Amino acid sequence: MKALVLIDFEKEWVDGDSDYFVGDVSDIVGKVNRLIGFCRRKDYKIIFVRHIEESGNAFIEGSKSVEFIDGIDVKDSDLVVEKKRISSFFKTDMKKSLEGVSGIVVCGILTNLCVRSFVEGAYDRDFGIKVIKDCCVAMDDETQNFTFRDLKATREEVEFLDLKDFIEA
Repeated sequence: MKALVLIDFEKEWVDGDSDYFVGDVSDIVGKVNRLIGFCRRKDYKIIFVRHIEESGNAFIEGSKSVEFIDGIDVKDSDLVVEKKRISSFFKTDMKKSLEGVSGIVVCGILTNLCVRSFVEGAYDRDFGIKVIKDCCVAMDDETQNFTFRDLKATREEVEFLDLKDFIEA
């Protein structure tokens, strides 16, 4: 079985008043929905990760900031893993959610933190991993590109693809 893991597609990132504002992600949302649709048709397990802070001014439990970004195709049948740290594996149900899964496709926000942490954790657990680059978001292109280069240099088995190449493969 394969899984699609979608990291932190939350409203905090698109709130212009937030310190975590990454800009307009409407193009990304469209691509992510195409990815979700493709993976649903292929019977992937769909897992959304939601970041919730225990304290502070952002990602507050119960607030609109931790709701999924408007337009993201999340369904009641999808799994939602809540995390309180950067790692999707630290004190979460992720390990259980990935039981029986051999291959993982991943995308999300922020590429250099939560997506990277997930890729590293999944890699250390011997999963086959494909990162959909144009469905990931960082604060800037330089950080995004560096993160992909560094992950590829240190974890050769991880595949980095654009959505079009993934769907056509």
